[in-house]
Amino acid sequence: MSETIQLKIGDKTYDLPVIQGTEDEKAIDISKLRDLTGYVTLDIGYKNTGATKSAITFLDGEAGILKYRGYPIEQLAQKSTFLEVAYLLIYGELPTAGQLKEFQTKINKHTLVHEDLKKFFDGYPSHSHPMGQLTGLISSLSAFYPESLATPQTPEAIDETIIKLLAKMTTIVSWIYKKSLGHPVIYPQNKFDYVTNYLYMTFGQRTEEVTIDPVVVDAMNVLLILHADHEQNCSTSTVRIVGSSDSNLYSSISAGISALWGPLHGGANQAVIEMLEKIKADGGDTDKWIAKAKDKNDPFRLMGFGHRVYKNFDPRAKIIKKACDDILEKLGIDDEVLDIAKRLEEVALKDPYFVERKLYPNVDFYSGIIYRALGFPTEMFTVLFALGRLPGWIAQWKELRENKEPIGRPRQIYTGATTRDYVEISKR
Repeated sequence: MSETIQLKIGDKTYDLPVIQGTEDEKAIDISKLRDLTGYVTLDIGYKNTGATKSAITFLDGEAGILKYRGYPIEQLAQKSTFLEVAYLLIYGELPTAGQLKEFQTKINKHTLVHEDLKKFFDGYPSHSHPMGQLTGLISSLSAFYPESLATPQTPEAIDETIIKLLAKMTTIVSWIYKKSLGHPVIYPQNKFDYVTNYLYMTFGQRTEEVTIDPVVVDAMNVLLILHADHEQNCSTSTVRIVGSSDSNLYSSISAGISALWGPLHGGANQAVIEMLEKIKADGGDTDKWIAKAKDKNDPFRLMGFGHRVYKNFDPRAKIIKKACDDILEKLGIDDEVLDIAKRLEEVALKDPYFVERKLYPNVDFYSGIIYRALGFPTEMFTVLFALGRLPGWIAQWKELRENKEPIGRPRQIYTGATTRDYVEISKR
């Protein structure tokens, strides 16, 4: 017999079904609550509400577990590539060697963007924020590929749109960076793999042959894998709710990019570097700022330490720390801001105040350091987050469609004025 939960309202009792996930998570199904009782639930921020059933990502914040399609993030980061993980998230299984080669070949055919898209860059002010450009450019792809607007769409047509978006994202992101420098854009070279091609377009020059350091490629693969999906967070939920209106993939992803832009979400790694710059400008005394962080009466908080979801530790942080150490050692960068970061990290890993409160350096802390070491300006950090999150967003949008989920329509508890009679303006 299926488990139920009894809800008593007045003299009536209602049996609500309990749903159990494959990792033993339990949820009370209130899908028919309003029809049965006339009541709705209030859950501001949806912190206790499961809006969907998903087979893509499992996250256990208390135990520090993150899995993509059942595969531990530790194994994927160590043994896989970003493109392989993208295939896993979108299609549900790890690809065979033949499937991965075909996936790469399909993407290579679509890495070029329509030349008219370059005119968008001419219209943006020279110092436009990269995220503002990205959300506009991705949404505009639906105008260049109007076949993506057709409804209903065949699985083959959806797959074609997915391939185009994955392929063009690297080109667009690299061009945003090049344009911010006033440099000519670099066209893709399909002899490279997905991540190397992106780095080539970002750091390459038209007049010389560029060799991309394998250590940098490996670190970038790890960074993108760690950001590829993270369950039903703000931007992912945005992609799903926009997609639930039968909106096309490009506009749904553009909405997710807009949600990611917020400093409470994707902008966290940028906030880390801004904090480190502030400490540097103050003289670089980390002891002073550590003391401020411990003072409950001081508004200062260390950015990049602890995590709202992970109550024990962020499993991604252990992985990215090694990538960070490898990059800093390989590049041999002399940067006071990065030195401050390493001193803060050392304290946080040993100081009882931070250890007892589980305030360990998180993925945002290390990713910000790596992006700075590679030479990216802080305004590009969230764009790089979007590049990594793209496969997860696509997988979530695709799953929503395949499950034929209804359009999202949250309820509310109205707290405004009750009925009032209109008063003519001359009598107010």
